Amino acid sequence: MYEKELEQAIRKIPDFPKKGILFYDLSTLFLHKRVFALTVDLMAHRYLGKKVDGVLCIEARGFVLGAAIAYRLGTGVIMARKKGKLPWKTISGRYSLEYGTDVIEIHADAIKKGQRILVVDDLLATGGTASTAAKLVEKCGAKVIECIFLVELLGLKGRAKLKNYKIHSILKYEGE
Repeated sequence: MYEKELEQAIRKIPDFPKKGILFYDLSTLFLHKRVFALTVDLMAHRYLGKKVDGVLCIEARGFVLGAAIAYRLGTGVIMARKKGKLPWKTISGRYSLEYGTDVIEIHADAIKKGQRILVVDDLLATGGTASTAAKLVEKCGAKVIECIFLVELLGLKGRAKLKNYKIHSILKYEGE
């Protein structure tokens, strides 16, 4: 029911960033206040009434969703950023890309031991970034409640890298 409305709000761009890739542009969904509110409500609803100590959101579109979800849940936001973007002491994790590696960081004091953290991102593709973010939560001595995504690209098998965590996706697409 809601899936069709969300899907219609997402612009699909063929051959971006390279030929053969279908890019799911969520910025168009964020523009529609009713659809955006519906999206946030759908993502936050499953955690209402549960103990959530913080929402770790992944740069950049994950910030949009994660901050809104944290607001709905009445908790704080932990930002996972690319290396060198955070101004304080950090802990970091490296993950693989198609042609190399990248690093994400969180502030070393952002997550406390024993906390229950929800990991939020816009899209699950290969799972490298989300897996690294979840490992940073555990490195702090905290527990990942679940990893939640607005969109999951099933063909890229990102769930395999997240096999040790609970995963929830609102929309699922077969392609890459």
